[in-house]
Amino acid sequence: MQFLNSFSKSRLSWGLLLLFVIFFEACALFFQHVMKLDPCVMCIYERVAMLGVGVAALVGLVAPQNIVFRWLGLAGWGASAYWGLALANEHVGYQFNPSPFATCDLFVRFPEWAPLNQWVPWMFEATGDCSKVVWTFLGQSMPQWLVIIFAANLVALVVIVTAQFVGKKAA
Repeated sequence: MQFLNSFSKSRLSWGLLLLFVIFFEACALFFQHVMKLDPCVMCIYERVAMLGVGVAALVGLVAPQNIVFRWLGLAGWGASAYWGLALANEHVGYQFNPSPFATCDLFVRFPEWAPLNQWVPWMFEATGDCSKVVWTFLGQSMPQWLVIIFAANLVALVVIVTAQFVGKKAA
């Protein structure tokens, strides 16, 4: 735990988290633009949650030794990963428990002050159907993988937060 405490105070740890986000965002764009898999509304919201983890990583990267920046980064990471997990779980429900009464929206809804789908439509415009399984890997659909990814984020976060309380060894 002492190692994780020290590691969380390094730029390397926050840089690795940011690289993790960049990798998964690049995968999403590959699926969308190369494999021609249209993202649905839930996919876009999950993408935004992943970007939230990236913003949290940037906050932590600014000054990981500073307790305020580190805890803001950890809080942002937790909030974004939790939101992403909730969205991915909901998305799995749309795919495997289809109902005409429980469907996702037809269009993404962003706040008026941040219409991401208008600013960057190639990344944030939804054209797919939430209930269709268009891709699987090892028997899991994309939202099922996102459940695993966001849950793993939360497990890692719990370990890192716990390590924050294992400070300096007693002399």
